[in-house]
Amino acid sequence: MPIFGTRRRKPRLAPELDDSQLGRVLKALEGSPSPGLADLQIAQVEQLLAEAGTDWDRRSHRMRVLAHCAADSNFVRTWPARRPGSGDALLLQAWADLVRGARKGDLDDAQATVDTCYDAADLQPADPTPWVVLLGVLRLLRRPSQEVFQIWQEVLARDTWNREAHLQMLGYLSPDECGSHMQVLEFIDASRSRMPANAPTAGIELIATVRRHHTGAAEDDLSTLMARRHWASAPAAPVLDRAYANWKSPGFLHHAATKADLNLLAFALVQANRIRDAGEVFQLIDGTVTEWPWRLSGDPVQQYAYWRDRAQR
Repeated sequence: MPIFGTRRRKPRLAPELDDSQLGRVLKALEGSPSPGLADLQIAQVEQLLAEAGTDWDRRSHRMRVLAHCAADSNFVRTWPARRPGSGDALLLQAWADLVRGARKGDLDDAQATVDTCYDAADLQPADPTPWVVLLGVLRLLRRPSQEVFQIWQEVLARDTWNREAHLQMLGYLSPDECGSHMQVLEFIDASRSRMPANAPTAGIELIATVRRHHTGAAEDDLSTLMARRHWASAPAAPVLDRAYANWKSPGFLHHAATKADLNLLAFALVQANRIRDAGEVFQLIDGTVTEWPWRLSGDPVQQYAYWRDRAQR
């Protein structure tokens, strides 16, 4: 054993997760707008997305993070203006529209955003991401299920296990939006029956379980003891057991949002009072904190640090 033990990284919120190339581009986008800097920023973003190639999971992750971090910047308008034939530039513009719309609960110009998605799809017909964004737009607009499922099929035809699309469908089918708890369960059961255990969508069942537990706890004012009992009984316990059994193996999950799913697993294990088990997962996360689900219990970084320290004593 090393004399001073293993050095632990200081916890920090990192929207890029462990994608260091994306992290460097995000820092470059923080610079003050200027003609020369804009050209450099565009080149860096174009290279970042080009390097992902047809790895749709990686491209989707990078585009989603860029849209969230740059939604209010001039960059999302400058890029398509300077590259009018770029499908990626249009896609970032549409996704940024969706991000801003989600914050307000409505889109400034829904038809324009929809048209931008279709334009991006025409320019990049093999790419599922324009359809993913369009799925999010229809969800925000609370459009009928027939329209939503048509777009859903467009995504599946290009990328069967697209993580972001599955998350959009989970939200749309939830009782808080246009569905019900039963529809969520049916959607998860249908997906899980065919899904590889290490697919980018591996976390959707646990995500739905955490959301349902949090909603129920808020409604019923459950005590900490009751919350632990929830995680020790069906249907939550088998979901958590499966995730823990598979995901703790280093390298088992290898999609772009792996550390987001590992944060989710650590949080659920803490809620279930399986602190020692959570310690194994914290080692895999290595200080990369996601805002959700830790914010359900307070400040994300503080909650992560507190439970990591308890688990690794």
